[in-house]
Amino acid sequence: MAHVDHLAFHVDAVRVGTELFRTEEQFAPLALDLSRQAAANVTALRARFPALPDVARHLTSRPVRRGFLRDSFDSGIAAALVGDPDAARDHFERVLREDALAPWMVEAQEKACELHAIAADRDAVTAWVTRAVDSCRSKLGLDPVPSAIG
Repeated sequence: MAHVDHLAFHVDAVRVGTELFRTEEQFAPLALDLSRQAAANVTALRARFPALPDVARHLTSRPVRRGFLRDSFDSGIAAALVGDPDAARDHFERVLREDALAPWMVEAQEKACELHAIAADRDAVTAWVTRAVDSCRSKLGLDPVPSAIG
């Protein structure tokens, strides 16, 4: 699993390879095809996950895989956001039981500990997630967006 310096949630989706740029004429149709594939993927994901409870149900129903710390971290956040603090705490505790073998894992465990403590306060979790999303969007050079959590 690759580490990213921002929040990223991954679901099995169609992945396409990279295309080499040689000339505008060669690349233009490839870029158009990639954009069409991306649009189709977005449409499919929106149909599969129309609302936050659908996302939470998917994330919390995945089998627990030791060594996949991010799975439990994501599941804990989703459970807390939909008002299931017991499930959220259970997932955060799994994160805390993992061996932190890299600095990013230590950071994830620190965040899991913080979220575990506020899991029953949906407003506090929502505020935490909103700050994290705003920070991620800033790091990616994207404008802030109004919160869609609610």
